Amino acid sequence: MSEQDNVFNSLTERLTSTFRNLRGKGRLSEADVDGTVREIRRALLDADVAVSVAREFAANVKERALSAEVSEALNPAQQVVKIVNEQLVEVLGGKTRRLEFAKTGPTIIMLAGLQGAGKTTLAGKLAKWLASEGHTPLLVAADLQRPNAVTQLQVVGQRAGVPVYAPHPGVQSEFEEVTGDPVVVARNGVSEARQKQHDAVIVDTAGRLGVDAELMQQARNIRDAISPNEVLFVIDAMIGQDAVATAQAFNEGVDFTGVVLSKLDGDARGGAALSVASVTGKPIMFASTGENVGDFEVFHPDRMASRILDMGDVMTLIEQAERTWDKAEAERMAKKFADQEDFTLDDFLAQMQQIKKMGSMKKMLALMPNMGIDKRQLEQFDDSQADRVEAIVRSMTPHERAAPKIINGSRRARIARGSGVSVSEVNQLLERFTQAQKMMKRMAAQGAMPGIPGGRAARRKGASNKKRGKKYGNPARAAAAARGEKVQGHKQSGASFAKNQELKPEDLKLPKGFEKFLR
Repeated sequence: MSEQDNVFNSLTERLTSTFRNLRGKGRLSEADVDGTVREIRRALLDADVAVSVAREFAANVKERALSAEVSEALNPAQQVVKIVNEQLVEVLGGKTRRLEFAKTGPTIIMLAGLQGAGKTTLAGKLAKWLASEGHTPLLVAADLQRPNAVTQLQVVGQRAGVPVYAPHPGVQSEFEEVTGDPVVVARNGVSEARQKQHDAVIVDTAGRLGVDAELMQQARNIRDAISPNEVLFVIDAMIGQDAVATAQAFNEGVDFTGVVLSKLDGDARGGAALSVASVTGKPIMFASTGENVGDFEVFHPDRMASRILDMGDVMTLIEQAERTWDKAEAERMAKKFADQEDFTLDDFLAQMQQIKKMGSMKKMLALMPNMGIDKRQLEQFDDSQADRVEAIVRSMTPHERAAPKIINGSRRARIARGSGVSVSEVNQLLERFTQAQKMMKRMAAQGAMPGIPGGRAARRKGASNKKRGKKYGNPARAAAAARGEKVQGHKQSGASFAKNQELKPEDLKLPKGFEKFLR
């Protein structure tokens, strides 16, 4: 599950504060633009963005902000935000880059990077993601020099539900001598995948604490042996400017095809991650956003730019909901609202279960646009609160969930004891639920529930039309109806009308030849 990444929080706060100063200005002077651009450049540098990238970014924003597209805009402040957003998208790679799969045989993906960047954990996350996309990946343990690297990959593979090819145990402690050839393991791993019909192979390679010739040579040897379709450089988003220098070294040594950002959930400045795509010219393809094996996502430059500017990421939220939401449950709730039925605590519990499937509530709140939630408050949000609420509801009897009004003082005390919370927490939950129930009733009555047809508003409209009676476009017919006289239907012909009024065609003084239309 993605999130408003902590690693960019500082940058987000600085940029939103800068844009806030532009609000309400009908026209931006050159001094306003200069001040804004200066603050943006300072925010980028403080966030550890590479100096060259920050300088070019600020220059491009200034050039466009002083152009006609801003000076002639109805809302110049919004136009500046739009420009900054577009520049951020450009810096982050411009467009989403997908994995290139092999036409025949298994797709071979090689991971490279420094020790501690999170390659092994990311290998499991990537494998799980590939499996969720319908592929059959195989993990290959070619890191034989880091203590327990092979064991770690086996554990990660088990958590991801993906098989691991590990013919060599590797070293178990820092005092052991490195044995085994990682090049042979990688080559045999690819052969194993072909034999067992895996359509993707992920090769985990060794890293070191720093870039050296031996590391690069080993990485090149593995690359030459297996001819990978993708070489992904795993970079720790928290290491600052070193990330850029390391990325350049690996690009020259191994010539990787894409970048994976790890530890985006870390509490650091993280702006170096913004520099990688610009400095290396290689796209950021994936991002690791948490400790769980499922905290992994495709990197979308436009969505990340929106998050950095605190504009949310609705598309990721929708995609997550589509993957996890129970359609049958959604249809049941839609019917319930359409039928004007009460929203019960059982329904509340069912909705909570659906939301929990989507992941952390904190992460989802951060993806919502214009929430106006202070970042510090969001960080303090405890996802375990949802578990406490669930415990309270589950401590109620079925009758109490269906009719919360019967829950008196003694029942509340019993529920509090059963769920391990205080009585005041039970009271707060019931109070909030009552308010939510009233809101649901109002929305359903007004026909305001998304995707739900009908509602009381529609029926009320129909009833009022009935009272007013039938409307006629012909004033004479309307007057006749008001007098209580019987009015002939619209479908009656002119001939029958004339017959009823005992009129002759010649009495109507019609033009010559029109008599035939009355017969």
